[in-house]
Amino acid sequence: MRQTFTYGQEQFSYEVAFTKKKIGKIAIHVFPDASVRVDAPEGETASKVHAAVLKRARWIKRHVNDARALREDILPRDYVSGETFFYLGRRYQLKVRSANGVASGVKFYRGAFHVTANKDKFAVSKQLRKWYRERAEEMFSRRFDELTSQLRWLKEVPSWRMVAMKKQWGSCSPAGAILLNPHLIKAPRKCIDYVILHELCHLKEHNHSSRFYRMLSQAMPDWKRVKSQLDNMAELYLNE
Repeated sequence: MRQTFTYGQEQFSYEVAFTKKKIGKIAIHVFPDASVRVDAPEGETASKVHAAVLKRARWIKRHVNDARALREDILPRDYVSGETFFYLGRRYQLKVRSANGVASGVKFYRGAFHVTANKDKFAVSKQLRKWYRERAEEMFSRRFDELTSQLRWLKEVPSWRMVAMKKQWGSCSPAGAILLNPHLIKAPRKCIDYVILHELCHLKEHNHSSRFYRMLSQAMPDWKRVKSQLDNMAELYLNE
């Protein structure tokens, strides 16, 4: 059931989803795509749901507008000077210089990506991807060494490799093969640690059972907050 409300000069829509519970709170969610969903107990009246939405209208407006602002950055890249790219959770400006016989490459200094390449978006993109992958290899290797040393049940550092994925940050096969997405290097280090620990816990628990989450919580007590941070920025980090 879709409803609308007006706050100030703007109109917002929201989807109502009724839960099977007869008693419970009305919960409002604003998602990264700026959509709004209201979870309400089965049998709750539309007027009461709408009243709850109006009560939090200011909160909804702020979070919807924040989500819309983030999505404005999810546009096709031109790879020209002035665009910004993420590295370890922060934005840095791109500065492109024509190669003109000079070796192509990327240098990161003074808060910017300095790329020397033919002024062609594909050439610049190739250099940036290579740089990201090299930094990811170094960072992931260090974090694996550090994090595995904290897990007493893990006897040795497992093997892992990087694979670019469109929707996943990492995976662990039943055989114990761990894959990490190199785009993860664009996220804060805490998020990198969360993904690595998540996959390491799968070495012992291959599903998302209550035991798995107990293990993850022991390794990273605030993993839910970190996961939420990563989920909210996923489209931006994965945007080439």
